[in-house]
Amino acid sequence: MRRDASEEARRWVLQAQRDLDDARYASDGRRFNLACFLAQQAAEKALKGFLYSRGAETVWGHSVAELCLDAAEIDADFKKLIGVAGPLDKYYIPTRYPNGLPGGIPADAYTEGDAQMALSMAQQVVEFVQRRLSM
Repeated sequence: MRRDASEEARRWVLQAQRDLDDARYASDGRRFNLACFLAQQAAEKALKGFLYSRGAETVWGHSVAELCLDAAEIDADFKKLIGVAGPLDKYYIPTRYPNGLPGGIPADAYTEGDAQMALSMAQQVVEFVQRRLSM
């Protein structure tokens, strides 16, 4: 049985909020690569929540920029987010896999500045979606 669109959206946005909170926790613990990845996940899930709220039955992909483009087909204001949210895509693979970097390991490659920037971008996306969904 398919879930109600608003309920499915709520579930995705709630998880996005939790991922954002977990990203802050990871950053406070100096796990900057994990904080960056979780920030990307928060933005991705918030955008998927928006798309589900508008009746999407399945939402594929992990690119925040592409999800913003998909959302912009429904609400043109999402185009404003691409410049803010698009850079989060660079935190999807390299933050987790050593072969996503030219050398070293992700745990050593990311800084507090990276984490703070990722957190700021993700928070903007999550809040934007929440406003659109009146959450």
